[in-house]
Amino acid sequence: MPASVMPITAKQRRWLKAQSHHLKVVVTIGQAGLTDRVLAEILGALDHHELLKVKLAAGDRELRDAMIDEMVESSDSELVNRVGNVAVLYRPNPKKRSPIALPPD
Repeated sequence: MPASVMPITAKQRRWLKAQSHHLKVVVTIGQAGLTDRVLAEILGALDHHELLKVKLAAGDRELRDAMIDEMVESSDSELVNRVGNVAVLYRPNPKKRSPIALPPD
């Protein structure tokens, strides 16, 4: 697992949020919840994409909040945004050929 993500600033969060608008949902969490297989898929998708939309199609708001918290902690990522059942996660991957270049603070 990569080293801890440096906290992103409010400006960087807004920029990432704008970048995520055009993205399609890559991972959907269904009735089975956040399983090890789903978490492995999220980790792989973050390595590949860095910025990721995840749809939580299960449970009430409280359960979805708990799943988002677990996803962020387990994947060592940052929660960029959450709208309804969709969460946007960010984790930099410096080994990627062209990593996302965040704006300066």
